[in-house]
Amino acid sequence: MKKSKFTKQYARLLRALRDARQAAGMTQVEVAERFEAHAPFVSKCESGERRIDVVELAAFCRIYGITVSELLQSAGIE
Repeated sequence: MKKSKFTKQYARLLRALRDARQAAGMTQVEVAERFEAHAPFVSKCESGERRIDVVELAAFCRIYGITVSELLQSAGIE
């Protein structure tokens, strides 16, 4: 199995993550502030330049007001 970062599923996850942010009406800068991170953090996560671990994924979902399960479903992974 190739690394998940390079799969279609991971690309769908990133797209779903970006869509969830937009649906929450938040900018990347606003989300980065909630993470207490620099502005490029969210951009790099959403573009796949930076890999997202499960703890960060759960934090993104909390910020967006959705569950991890809902995000995975919207990405067609669950």
